Amino acid sequence: MIALPFGGPAAAPFNYRLLLNQYNEQLKFTLIDSRVPNRGIRKSAGGVEETDQYVVTLDYVQSVNQIKADDFPEIGLAGEFNQAIHHEPGLWLNMTNEITDGINIGRLASVPHGDSLLALGSSEVLDGPPVIPDYSGLPIGGPTDLNHPYLGPYKHFHDKLFENLFDPVNPNELLKAANQGVNIVRTTKLEVDTTINSGGIHNIPFIAKQANAAEMKSIFWIQELDETDENGKPKLRLQYFQTVILDFFDRRDGGPGLIRWPHVSVNTMLKES
Repeated sequence: MIALPFGGPAAAPFNYRLLLNQYNEQLKFTLIDSRVPNRGIRKSAGGVEETDQYVVTLDYVQSVNQIKADDFPEIGLAGEFNQAIHHEPGLWLNMTNEITDGINIGRLASVPHGDSLLALGSSEVLDGPPVIPDYSGLPIGGPTDLNHPYLGPYKHFHDKLFENLFDPVNPNELLKAANQGVNIVRTTKLEVDTTINSGGIHNIPFIAKQANAAEMKSIFWIQELDETDENGKPKLRLQYFQTVILDFFDRRDGGPGLIRWPHVSVNTMLKES
């Protein structure tokens, strides 16, 4: 789900359109190194000692092709079947020692629109299934009443769910539904955020001016199922929730700055053996 600035007579009274995509996704991971060294020193009473940090590094490539798309106002720009809509090369990092502020994982990513990011966070292993949080997909700094005309595109898809599945008002309901009847034994949670410590996003000038990608938060849940594959190993699933905050248009609630539009992605995936 993404809100996009949009002009012309069909845009009134919104000047934006809400685009929803159902998509197929492939994530490929490759181990780069289990001990990438970051060199450092520490002063102590005995002098100066080495404090090298070692980082496990995974390369990843995300490829996304849409299988269904719809937008409101409907203007015929939603795109075609199997159209490539996202390509993202990046790295996942696991800091194994010399941990700062509890940060033991990081994600670096670049996308063809002209954005690069560093998100930092932490990991934990939990027994049982994940707790999927509620999340409102409505813009921050706009009207709060879904019946307000300005939120017409959101109400359109709230009243008639996209593909009878997706509600922009609470997009994570789709993840919760995917877990019904699934016996998840163990979950590894990876949570990263560009607003933590030295994280951040950099954008090319046009993006920064028109719909600035200001921050990104994502949670990945790697799930071990109570099932085995053809090799006798536990089947693994991956679920994720990600929101990129896009800033554009003056706020309508009297607050400072611009309206903050959540660009939300969710998916449930199976690991290929």
